[in-house]
Amino acid sequence: MTDRILTVRMEAHPTDSHTMARYEATGGYAALRKALAMKPEDIVAEVKASNLRGRGGAGFPTGVKWGFLAPTRPRYLVINADESEPGTFKDRQLLERDPHQLLEGIIISSFAIDAHHAFVFVRGEYPRSARRLQQAVEEARAAGYLGRGILGTGFDLDVTVHLGAGAYICGEETAALNSLEGRRGEPRIKPPFPAVAGLYAKPTIVNNVETIANIPWIVMNGGAAYNAIGPEGSRGTRLLSLSGHVANPGNYEIVMGMSWRDLIFGIGGGIPNGKALKCWIPGGASAPWFTPDLLDTPVTLDDIAKNGSMAGSGAVVVMDETTNVVAAAWSIVRFFSHESCGQCTPCREGTTWLQRILERILAGQGRPSDVDLLLDVCDNISPGLRWPPAQTTICPLGPSAVSPITSIMKHFRDEVVAMIPGAVTAGV
Repeated sequence: MTDRILTVRMEAHPTDSHTMARYEATGGYAALRKALAMKPEDIVAEVKASNLRGRGGAGFPTGVKWGFLAPTRPRYLVINADESEPGTFKDRQLLERDPHQLLEGIIISSFAIDAHHAFVFVRGEYPRSARRLQQAVEEARAAGYLGRGILGTGFDLDVTVHLGAGAYICGEETAALNSLEGRRGEPRIKPPFPAVAGLYAKPTIVNNVETIANIPWIVMNGGAAYNAIGPEGSRGTRLLSLSGHVANPGNYEIVMGMSWRDLIFGIGGGIPNGKALKCWIPGGASAPWFTPDLLDTPVTLDDIAKNGSMAGSGAVVVMDETTNVVAAAWSIVRFFSHESCGQCTPCREGTTWLQRILERILAGQGRPSDVDLLLDVCDNISPGLRWPPAQTTICPLGPSAVSPITSIMKHFRDEVVAMIPGAVTAGV
């Protein structure tokens, strides 16, 4: 996101950073001019060489994903800006403060994969982001960066900014495609994958905002230069949304590889009011929780996975010693229960029951059997209760609701039992 690769809090910024004038004054669209003089396959090769991994959750190598496209035409590029994962707010800043960077990445990426229509699916609760991006599209079209014969070449591209209707499930790529087609926002069974049959049943690449915002830098500096930043498996910089019980919450661009201690107590300024750290969520509400024994492990995609969680959307939510973990888990489960599309029975019914059981415990009306019941319901949603999760559902929303339950039962079981009348004496 910056030419200097360093840890930075995205707070101080020019008030006109979203305009084309400011973007061009800082080198904007130079990468597009360079890309249009390249062969599309050479751009794909540079992205592969960069080892850029998706920033939306799965962390799949971007260049490899582009290579999966079926040969059918037309092809589409869809940018998933439906940033609805609790604790995540990085894409919002990119959309509002630097929309032309994303747009330049979209144009380059579309040229590389031979797509002539790109869509940006923006979260329904982000109207300002959508307005800023639409303004950028209009400015780019007037300047000749969009439309027919871009910059005097034979490449044509239209970009459509689409505001969602406020459904979390549309953050799942195939649900977003359904919504774009005017259908109910429900995940599709895969295969076929979007690269084979996506939007309008045509080959489609779906990428996250932050992922595509990296493309101009990679084109200007080369894939090898990007691949030289950060540890193996977590190349380049990464935006993290740090929130919760930290002195300095905010969005930070980091080179991955630092320790969690440096992130939470260094960049984040530590826990306010002299409180102790209890736990944190390393990658959004869907991710299993970490505890202080992992403070000195590296912040990388692979190290997070080795320790049983995921980097996910880049949301780091910190909880101090005063946190009621049952209430925290209930808050997350309630969200997933509300946002379930209802298509899959284990998710539709299971998340509702998890919410009800946790509410019963919080109300002081829990039963000793509720401890085992919670895990039994979780097992019916995500068999084996392991990570990465197995699932009985089309998409990962159901297993996402399981993560906070298994986390508190693994790390704070005594606290859960202590809230249930008679559970201690019953030897639960």
